[in-house]
Order: sequence, then structure tokens, then C-alpha cells
Amino acid sequence: MENGSGELRWGVEQRLEFIEFRLFWEGHVNRSDVMEQFGLSVNQASSDLNRYIGFAPDNMVYDKSARTYVRGPGFKAQFLQPDAGRYLAQLRSLADGLLDPEDSWIAVHPAYDAAPTPVRGVNPVTLRSIVGAIRRTEAVEVQYQSLSRPEPVWRWIAPHAIAFDGYRWHTRAFCLLDNCFKDFLLSRILETRGVQPSQIGSVADMDWAEQVDLVIGPHPELSDTQRRVIELDYGMTGGSAKISVRRALLYYALRRLGLDSAPGSRKPEEQQIVLLASSAEVRRAEAEM
Repeated sequence: MENGSGELRWGVEQRLEFIEFRLFWEGHVNRSDVMEQFGLSVNQASSDLNRYIGFAPDNMVYDKSARTYVRGPGFKAQFLQPDAGRYLAQLRSLADGLLDPEDSWIAVHPAYDAAPTPVRGVNPVTLRSIVGAIRRTEAVEVQYQSLSRPEPVWRWIAPHAIAFDGYRWHTRAFCLLDNCFKDFLLSRILETRGVQPSQIGSVADMDWAEQVDLVIGPHPELSDTQRRVIELDYGMTGGSAKISVRRALLYYALRRLGLDSAPGSRKPEEQQIVLLASSAEVRRAEAEM
């Protein structure tokens, strides 16, 4: 943090970040905003605003007619790095019902919604057991319903991480039944019971540790204008972009990006992007699809 503030208490720093967030995204902030967001007294909220002015005097000025502080023409972020991804993530969380409006730092929400995603039935008790096993380096016995077996099977797994494939939540774990590292969908864990110490950690999971680079570019059959649009969509430089993904999640990444089929199998406008370089890991993952 390049604000010259030295060491600030976490609560104070968070309130200064909030002030800066409102200034950047909303263009203004006032004392009541700080009071309502953090449950502060008038004096404490005033103190925080004055403290912020002391650190960044050019970032906000008081507008007497509007009776609020507004973003100064020389605004330069000091306490947070403005991030469109974080702002949009708040909107997505609001749309999904994961965040209450009063918990969001966004004052005036633009109209928003999101394409619905089917609810995946992860039992909170199951999740607690898996997270606890990860934290304590334990193996846990789970009753798991897979697609390859007609009936659920009890098995011991040693989980070491949680992963999201874009649609569903998994735990990455060593399966003592199959003697290998695998992905287990949390929604398919029907029940958990005993736990025991485990000597197997993430270090042994090479597929989890290693990263694979996906080099993508616009579909070659798109027009020049269309290619430029796709380059903007994916933040490409010089006609390509590199996406790093854990090898354990490569299968899911290719599927989510629409790279799980040959470029000629769909219209260029639908496919939009193609792989410009395929490593052995990528070719192996494509073969498994």
C-alpha cells in the first residue's frame, strides 16, 4: 500500500477503503454512509473522513450545495486498486442471493441480473466435514454416489482442497479405495462418518500443483472486425491471451471455454476462440472428453 499511512488497524483501514470505493465508483461519500455501513457514531465517522483527507487531500472535496464529499479532479487511489472484477462480482453475488444489499459497498445498484445456474445441493454439514478434514490433514469416510456405480459406496478420502469448475463445487482428494487423487463432487457426498489421521497432502498431487498454459486467440474464420471484438472480450494482446490453469482442472476449463470440440464443429461466431497452442496435457485432456 503506497499511502504513507504506516501501520493502520484493520478496521480503520477497511473504513478508509470503503470511503475510497464510494469515491471511485459513486463519485461521492458522506458521513452517514460510513455510519450506516459500519455502525459508527457521528464523531467516529467524521474522524475517518478527516483521516482519509489527511492521507489523500486531493482525492475528495466538500460540495456545500450537495452537502457531501465528492471525488476530486486529482483523484488517485491510495487504499485499494479499483477492480472491475470485484465490482461485478458483488453484482453477481447480489443476483445469486449470496450477498444482501446492505452488505454491499455499492450505494446505487445498476439494474442487474444473471443467467440462472441450477442449485447444486451441497449439504452444509458435509462441507463442514470436508473443510475440517482439509484443515486438520485427516481422511474422512464418505458415502459417494458416482455415475459409474448404481449404488453409493462408502470410501475413505483424504481431501486437501476445494475447487469450482464454473458450475459445481468439488473437493480434490486422495481416494484410498482407488489409490489415486480424484475430484469428488460435494453434492454427491450423501453422508460422512469416521475420520482418521492422514499422511497424504497436496504436495503429492502433481496434477494439482502443476500449471498448464492455454494460449487462445480469435477463431481464424472471423472477420477482422469480429476478431478485434473477441480480442477486447478476452483482453488479448497481439491476437492472443494466455490462461494458466491447474492441470487437475484442465478438463473443466476447456469445457467451460468451449474448447472441448474441434474448431470446425460450430460456427465461428459461436466458437469465438480457439487454442493457438496445444501442449501434451491439453491434448490428453481433449482425448478424455
